[in-house]
Parts: sequence; structure tokens; C-alpha cells
Amino acid sequence: MTDLVIRALDPSDAELFDTLPDPLGAREGHRTTRHRPEWKRVALRDGRVVARGAWWGGPDDTEPVNVNWFDVAEGEEEAGAALLRSAPWQVELELNLPAGWRDDPALRSAAETCATAARKAGYGLLVERFLYRWTPEHGLPERPGRLEFRAEPDDAVFFDALRRIHSVTLDAHALKAIEQGGTDRAAQEEIDFFHWCPSPREWWQVAYTPQGDLAGIHIPAHNPSGPCIGFIGVLPEHRGQGHAYDLLAECTHFLVEQGAEFVAAATDRGNVPMAANFAKAGYPVVKERLNFDPASA
Repeated sequence: MTDLVIRALDPSDAELFDTLPDPLGAREGHRTTRHRPEWKRVALRDGRVVARGAWWGGPDDTEPVNVNWFDVAEGEEEAGAALLRSAPWQVELELNLPAGWRDDPALRSAAETCATAARKAGYGLLVERFLYRWTPEHGLPERPGRLEFRAEPDDAVFFDALRRIHSVTLDAHALKAIEQGGTDRAAQEEIDFFHWCPSPREWWQVAYTPQGDLAGIHIPAHNPSGPCIGFIGVLPEHRGQGHAYDLLAECTHFLVEQGAEFVAAATDRGNVPMAANFAKAGYPVVKERLNFDPASA
């Protein structure tokens, strides 16, 4: 086998990135994603691209926050691993896959090739996620009307609520943050992420019971790709009453009232209660995601 050449791209040769076949449909999924040419890298053998990765960050980020496009040709797992290992940024890898990919032999094989390359590079699987996309034809979910929603300008209120919410959580990213720095770290990471989003801080809302108890929070957001359900969280003492659905319905209505023509969302595959709430609210699964962490191997 001939030697492998790994190189970064620039605007003059960015078209090299598109020469590798696209079995997982990433190109269609990234039609509106802006990837910087200098954050794209390819592995070539005999001048042919056999692995590629696109690192991504927000418009104001000086370094990428993740790899959200990664393809590896069949039999080139070592090339894919070398591409990831040699990158100057060791950040989370998102492998975005069509819904039901395990049921299609060709998709499953292509996905497993990429996953094997990631593992060879030292990346461990952190979590599998469902990605949702609500559109008007699914109908707005009914508002149960059991909670009172209001804006809350004080970040400390959200920080305290997030600490309590994450004290009993199924979310893999929150659990990782808790392992590294406790519930304070998990709460701060959420706060930092939503300040990073381009949506207004004034959108964040708290939810109270008729008795005046704080029951939960919801954060309607815009990430760089568009409107999304940023966060849904019920305080532990108010769980078991279906309030996550109330928050999700309100968050959806709020975003539509702000002009959203679609609403994206995601939850961990293992978070069965939240997945059920998305299904009830008319959110179909449109993709699945494997999140690989360079620190989780």
C-alpha cells in the first residue's frame, strides 16, 4: 500500500474535499453549514482522497468546537484514524447518520468504517442521540396550561435550577461534566453554551406551578443552523407529572411566535422519557448521531 499524505486544505484546493463518495448523505445534511476551508483536512493515497474531516465552529470562534463531517473510504480505517490523530484540534466528533441507518446494510457498513477509524484514533463513543425536526405540517403541540411561564433575567436563577436538574440526569454530556467538575461545572457549561448561541438572552424562561413553586426551565434558542429546543429541564421534586411535555410544548410555541418555520431538537437515545415527549409533541426523528469524545476512549 502506498504512503499516506495528510494535508489541510485552503480556498485554492477546497474542491478536493468533495471528491470522496458520500454514502452517509453528509453533503445534503450540511447544505447550510459554513465550513472554513482551513479547517478541512484530507488523507490522500496515490492522489486520491480516502478520508476527510471538516472541523466546525461558530462565526466568532477562533478554534473549532467539533468535527461534524467525517468520511472514510472502505478499508481505509487507518487513514481515517491518522487524519484525526494528526489534527491540531482534539475535539468531539459528531457522526451524523440517516434515521434507521442500522437497517440498511450499505449505510451500516459505511458508518462502522468511520466509527472504527475514530476508535483507532483514540476516540470513545460518548453517546448516541436522536435528532428531531418539527415543521408546521406536524401541528403545534397543545399547551396543557398547567404552568406559568415567565422570562427571568438573572443567570443565577438558571444556574441554581440547572444544578438541581443535573443532580439527577440521564444526559451523557452533563454526566461527563459532573464527573469532571460536579454539578456546578455541568450547569456552567449549559449557561456558557446558551450565551454562545446567537439567540437573545431574553428568551430564556422559567416555569412555575399555580402554587408558586419553580417547576422547571426551558430555553428556546437559535444555534448557527437555526431555531432549536435549547434546553428542557424539570426540577427533581416536580418530575413524574408530565411537565417536560409542558415545557417542550411552550418552547415550540415560543419559537414559532418568533417566526421559526422549523424547530430542531435532540435527545440522548437512552433518555426514553424525553424521546417519548418529542414523539407526543409531533417531532419526528430525522437523523441519528454518534458522539465520539477523544477523552472517552
